[in-house]
Amino acid sequence: MKQMATQPNIKESSGGFLKKLEILGNKLPNPAVLFLYLIGVLAIISAIFSSMNVTAIHPATHKVIQIQNLLSREGLHWIMSSMIINYINFPPLGMIMVLTLGIGLAEKVGLMDCVIKSSIHSIPKSCVTAAIVFISLMSHIASDAAIVVVPPIAAMLFYSLGRHPFAGFAASLAAIYSGFTANILIVTTDVLLSGITTQAAQIVDPKIVVTAIDNWYFMCFSVFYLTLITTIITEKFVEPRLGKYTGVVKEISLERPTTQQMEALKATGYAAAAFIIVLLLMVVPEGAILRNPQTGAILGSPLMKGIVPLLFLFLLTLGLTFGIKSDSITSADDVIKKMSEAMKGLSGFMVMAFAIAQFIAAFTWTNMATLIATSGADFLKSIDMTGLPAFICFMLFAQFLGLFTASGSAVWALLSPVFVPMFMLLGYHPAFIQMAFRAGDGSLNTVGIVNPFLPLFLEGLGKYQKNVGIGTYLSLMLPYAVSFLVMWYLLFSFWYFMGWPSGPGVTQRL
Repeated sequence: MKQMATQPNIKESSGGFLKKLEILGNKLPNPAVLFLYLIGVLAIISAIFSSMNVTAIHPATHKVIQIQNLLSREGLHWIMSSMIINYINFPPLGMIMVLTLGIGLAEKVGLMDCVIKSSIHSIPKSCVTAAIVFISLMSHIASDAAIVVVPPIAAMLFYSLGRHPFAGFAASLAAIYSGFTANILIVTTDVLLSGITTQAAQIVDPKIVVTAIDNWYFMCFSVFYLTLITTIITEKFVEPRLGKYTGVVKEISLERPTTQQMEALKATGYAAAAFIIVLLLMVVPEGAILRNPQTGAILGSPLMKGIVPLLFLFLLTLGLTFGIKSDSITSADDVIKKMSEAMKGLSGFMVMAFAIAQFIAAFTWTNMATLIATSGADFLKSIDMTGLPAFICFMLFAQFLGLFTASGSAVWALLSPVFVPMFMLLGYHPAFIQMAFRAGDGSLNTVGIVNPFLPLFLEGLGKYQKNVGIGTYLSLMLPYAVSFLVMWYLLFSFWYFMGWPSGPGVTQRL
């Protein structure tokens, strides 16, 4: 999409902290350059700590971990041998490139535009924000792929309704990223975290098992709770502050779909239904091909591990159907050309991703992340705090670590061997301890320092406004981050005092 007219994303008359944050943040260098600077700072700190023989004890293995010097001979060898691997193995890179092929085709043939324009007349305008937030929260079933797919669609829908696209993008992103797997369904993160928690809990009780549904009550309630909160924040604060959007995006028009496009959309609906039916036949029957070959269950199955390829095939099916029926695709060459056009838009992301991938890999290699985690955990353990204050301190510490670590499960893998046994010895159920972590880890995800999706977010906002910088993004997302932080903690505290179970048959205390 190309912007034909520009306008500030925040009213010129708006002042205050957020406006100053935007101005100051936009003076920062390009994210790619910024992360290269951070690598330099990390190198200096690692050299200092290494010379001082600073060590940490890994909470799971109990091995002594030394800070590795990035400026040493070993550091140079690691950089030379790992630079390409760091980039290729950067988790969001392959996922975003694959999904862009599918999304790009659907967008270039006009499917996205047609869906949005036809939806304008079927969704009550008063419910649009809440619907987008609810769908975004539920999209956690697609794991990180939801971050790639849903916010850009939300921005397009807001634009089509004459509302500010930044508000749609931000509301959807906050729900996905700060919502941290709040869902009515059981998603992959439930399985992953419960496995980590079980391993840590068995340090105290070898027979105890935490299952994927042990936080279901809390996470299910959170969907409706966060939908309400995010809708209020968007409509009462964020959108009024942004003001009226006056830009014009060339590739998004507001005219009604043509008769041919509506026929193509109907055919695409049939194709989507057929795809889903085939998928269900490959999943639902006992012994189906996409079930776990060892256990026969859906959890841990190729279905759950192959969400991104399945989404790509689904989007490809829809794009091809709509394109052929609407005459946007007349040959195989048209498909390749449209996919190529979509991939061109990733050039900026791919440059920024290179720098971010190197920083995250270096941060891990130096063992600085482990040092921060273990030192903080030791401090919290040493102050001997109990009850809700202890949980709040634990949650705040997990929140702090989340600013430096891109993966919530990685943070939990570091913290669980320390805090799960500690709280279990105080009488708390490990599933309830896990629930506290989940409530305390997601809020600030959108403003985290180590954010592998930051280039993608800037690219998405840049479609609607030129010269979007880190300051623009931070000033947009900070209200959500702060609000989610407060509301998650209030919800957990309320749940704690009410003594409610975190999931079916799971009480707060052992």
